[in-house]
Amino acid sequence: MSKVTVIIDGREIKAPAGRKLLWVALENGIYIPNLCAVEEYARPPASCRLCFVQVEGREKPVTSCTLPAADGLAVQTRSPRVDRLVRTAFELLLSDHRLQCASCPANRACELQKIARERKLKLRYGRFPYLQREPAPDDSPQTFAFDPSRCVLCGRCIWADQEVAKIGAIGFSRRGINRSVTTFKDVALAESPCNECGLCVKACPVGALYFKKTAESK
Repeated sequence: MSKVTVIIDGREIKAPAGRKLLWVALENGIYIPNLCAVEEYARPPASCRLCFVQVEGREKPVTSCTLPAADGLAVQTRSPRVDRLVRTAFELLLSDHRLQCASCPANRACELQKIARERKLKLRYGRFPYLQREPAPDDSPQTFAFDPSRCVLCGRCIWADQEVAKIGAIGFSRRGINRSVTTFKDVALAESPCNECGLCVKACPVGALYFKKTAESK
């Protein structure tokens, strides 16, 4: 694959032509917030709206997970407009995320915490109040559980289930504010085709899916 030179935050970086800019940046130690990104996606969904960058010569920021590297491409990972978009997307995510970090299985290893730390964002409810829906957790599997009140709808668990494990036990259901990750006909995970391989748990960036301690200790 031919190489091109891109400029990220003033740094000239050699990258494979067409490689998405998000991965070029991350591989070179330049952090761009992201939750839904999966490197193998042929068509990234860009659903989390956190990976915006400002491209030189373009008026509006674009999502770096969908931006192919091209020779001479110059971007800034920070700008007033980018920061505003990222902050708004982050606050919207928090409005439907139960914030009890101290008791969360992903505490200190959570992507939301990392984004807050890297971008100096407040990990608390602000402009958008907490929706307080808090659906009941599904702890029917023997080895793991799913707490939908912590889910950020990134889709990474669905990718792991459908594209890596090739099971198809979970998927997105409904639209808009009612969108959720669930099984066919909303049956419990233990009643679905799930074989408890654990790939979906490992893919989750926020602790919505987590291994049970009894299973981890075996």
